[in-house]
Amino acid sequence: MLTKTMKAIQQHTFGGPEVLCYEDAPIPELASGEVLVRVRAVGLNPPDWYLRDGYKMLPPEWQPKVTFPIILGTDISGVVEAVSEDVTAFSPGDEVYTMVRFPSGLAGGSQAYAEYVNVPVEELALKPAGIDHVHAAAAPMSLLTAWQFMIDLGHEVPNPLQPHKHEPVPLSGKTVLVNGAAGGVGHFAVQLAKWKGARVIAVASGAQEAFVRSLGADEFIDYTTTKAEEQLRDLDLVIDAVGGPTTGRFLQTLKRGGALFPVFPLGFDGKDEAEKLGVTVSSVQVRSSGTQLAKLADLLAAGTVRVGVDSTFALEDAKSAHERATRGGTQGKIVLTVR
Repeated sequence: MLTKTMKAIQQHTFGGPEVLCYEDAPIPELASGEVLVRVRAVGLNPPDWYLRDGYKMLPPEWQPKVTFPIILGTDISGVVEAVSEDVTAFSPGDEVYTMVRFPSGLAGGSQAYAEYVNVPVEELALKPAGIDHVHAAAAPMSLLTAWQFMIDLGHEVPNPLQPHKHEPVPLSGKTVLVNGAAGGVGHFAVQLAKWKGARVIAVASGAQEAFVRSLGADEFIDYTTTKAEEQLRDLDLVIDAVGGPTTGRFLQTLKRGGALFPVFPLGFDGKDEAEKLGVTVSSVQVRSSGTQLAKLADLLAAGTVRVGVDSTFALEDAKSAHERATRGGTQGKIVLTVR
């Protein structure tokens, strides 16, 4: 029988990794359409540290309003503990994975850094067979982002930073550049582009070359010694998994009719240049989808897509996990394990 409390990572103010506190919290009560999951592993993602800091990079009017304490995180893998009366698709004992309430949980409503998490049933999928909870928890947000950018959007909601709906482009026979190819989204983007028949040029640091080539990259550029935007022309697609204000430098690498997909589009100011060059610039606000995660589980189970894990930390050591993230240079994902 469940106790009424669990261990979780909570924070009571915005700040650096030092604000993350391992402490008791109430186990969430099931609502209609929800599944209670006992968490085995939690995947870390950039929105975790953005929220921890208070989304300082956003204009004040865009910063989400939160009520402390908050629990960070979206990506989990674990075991179903209980289901609400109206849920029939899952049963206690099922091994599952998910991205919880994103983007609706941007202000702390996902609450994944915890021993138990309530998940809307439509966001849940069975864990991929043949991989452990650590690798399953590392996949959801990053893999869904790459999938919705490149393969199938799966929803009709435009990114709030652009007026038009994002449209993936055909990849077979195309030349695709992936910037930030060793990171969370980037290492999945390399694999999905190869799976769909593209020629892939990967950009990362020299220390990550072997890892990125093992994922299928055809060419590699070490950004610490070479500026890709000065070397490449006539590309069909650039997936900029780093993004931000510098993403416009890749416009000149694209052929007319090509596309630039920045994963983090905030700060891009090259709209006029893109129109002049005949290049499409488009982005996605990744959204939770149990249906898509079920499809991706098949690719993960078959080994068609592999999950890179940079490092693991115990839940109670979330502070150290966030410190690892701040140092950059990750190969794949950082994961918390839950006892």
